[in-house]
Amino acid sequence: MDHRREELERKRAKLAELRRQREERKQAAMQSREQQPAAVSKLDTQDINDLVNSLVGERALSPTGQPGAPRAAREAPGASRDRSISSATSVGTQAGSPVPGTATPGTSPNPATGAAAAAFAAAGAAGGLRIVPAFTASSIVVFDFPPREKIVYNKEVQTADTGVGERDEGRLTEDEIERRVRQIREKDDRARAAREEERARREAEAQARESEVRQLTDEQRATILESREFAAFVDQRSRVLERVLDEKYDAMVDYTLAAATESDDAGGEGLKLAVAFHDDKLSRNRSVMDLAWSTRFPELTAAAYNRNPMAPNEPDGVVAIWNTHLRERPEFVFYAPSDVLRVSFSDFNPSVVVGSAYSGQILLWDTRAKAQPVLKTPLTASGHTHPVYALRVVGSTNAHQLITASTDGLVCSWQLDMLAQPQEALELTHPAHLRTDEVSVTCMDFADNETTAFVVGTAEGAAYHVNRYDRAGCKAGLNAFDAYRAHAAPINSIHFHPSIAADFSDLFVTTSSDWTMRLWRARPAAKPASTAPTDIRPLHTFDAFDDYVYDARWSPVHPSLLASVDGTGRLALWNLNQYVELPVHAAATGRALNRLAWDRPGRRIATGGVDGSVYVYDVGDLAAPRPDDSARFTRVLAELAD
Repeated sequence: MDHRREELERKRAKLAELRRQREERKQAAMQSREQQPAAVSKLDTQDINDLVNSLVGERALSPTGQPGAPRAAREAPGASRDRSISSATSVGTQAGSPVPGTATPGTSPNPATGAAAAAFAAAGAAGGLRIVPAFTASSIVVFDFPPREKIVYNKEVQTADTGVGERDEGRLTEDEIERRVRQIREKDDRARAAREEERARREAEAQARESEVRQLTDEQRATILESREFAAFVDQRSRVLERVLDEKYDAMVDYTLAAATESDDAGGEGLKLAVAFHDDKLSRNRSVMDLAWSTRFPELTAAAYNRNPMAPNEPDGVVAIWNTHLRERPEFVFYAPSDVLRVSFSDFNPSVVVGSAYSGQILLWDTRAKAQPVLKTPLTASGHTHPVYALRVVGSTNAHQLITASTDGLVCSWQLDMLAQPQEALELTHPAHLRTDEVSVTCMDFADNETTAFVVGTAEGAAYHVNRYDRAGCKAGLNAFDAYRAHAAPINSIHFHPSIAADFSDLFVTTSSDWTMRLWRARPAAKPASTAPTDIRPLHTFDAFDDYVYDARWSPVHPSLLASVDGTGRLALWNLNQYVELPVHAAATGRALNRLAWDRPGRRIATGGVDGSVYVYDVGDLAAPRPDDSARFTRVLAELAD
């Protein structure tokens, strides 16, 4: 503020000084005007009259209007000045008296007249004094314009003379004509060659300027390498190159040879390991907790990892998006503040990935955003406060919801764009439990085209029907009287049969830590609940396992094909149309496998285990259904039900 005030004071002082100088100049000009009339007044009036008479001399007119000397006599002979505008002023005195100051023949001019003329000229030059004497005069203005110049055009042909006339052309010989034509062509060729040479020189200079390598200092190089823009650019472009290099297409194939046209990927019987994903920095000391394929991009699969106990400074939970065409590193990496137990792609938004954590939080990541969750539920009593082992997105494109269930028996419904609090909350209780009425939910699944009723698996080894809303004969909540009770250990997974050609949507399989896998037929959801405790028995029990059975999934395209993984690290394929006691094919990894997932076309299976690696197997021809598989599977189910 002080600086601004000083600047204003300086400007005011400068303006005051300018005003003072302007006043001084004005006073000096007024004093000069006052002094000039006083100096002129000293001149004698008679001298002024004599000066005027001497100046107008021969051009003066008599008072009676008689002209003095003729015009030819008044003008000096031989005068060549510009006569565009001339004026004469006649001054008269008394009638018949001669004009003072006029020189007559034989007389000399009056010396006083010269002195007066000089004084008058000096006075006029000094201040532009205007003196108007009382003259009786008349003025004549003569305008003398020079004649306009007349422009004449020559109507001849206005072309350059070539030096050869029509007559000369007839006299030229053929040799002369050929010589001239040859000269003209040589001149054109030289001009064209000069232009090409100039163009080539300019292109060479431009290439030389472009090829000049800019030498960077160590500081500039370090700044560029550490910038986020450079790191993002290198990361994105290197992924593109790795995807291209992963293609197995042989560009040097010889199509003339029959052997070269045979494809190695034509398929075959059995399981083939297609790719194994492992990152020492990412998955070291971590286990794969869940797997999910993208419904929009069949080459992407998401893997959820738990915490690394040997690295307390690293994020507890990690979700890696692996690409089958990018084998060395994941396409995206997301982090979570707790172990990620379940993960799923949204069927209605391909860029959204949803996960559940051990802390009870529901997390939402976006592939267009950074590695941290874009939305997550708060750690409050309004949502989950126990581990969430069950997660499923149900509904349609315009109306879909996220359904989650935690180990304290709380089932919540969420909107994906608002995770501050659940839209609905349902507590599952079982009065027959001895110590607590809470139901510890370990897994959950919906039948196809069903959004209001589902089946949950519990830690006690039983599965129950759950209704989200009240319906005829059934209340909202857990149906404790109709129980799928056969397992002697916690149920690890539940999966309903997908709707393919025939309707097998009432079938589902469960896996348990009691080393068994069981096939069930679900009770119709529209049927009223039982009024007395009823245990529903399984259709079949698969007991060809030597360890915990962690997961089982139906094929999305084959009606009788399902896959399972267990604690021995074995991936088993079961075709119930062929055998119901033993798998038709199996592949072992040597480490326990926790989860498996089929891709949407049903050609590949992704598995993950305790070593943090993700193995993708090609099923081949085993996944291709036959036209009569649905009918055969119907007969198999009828035999199992008997």
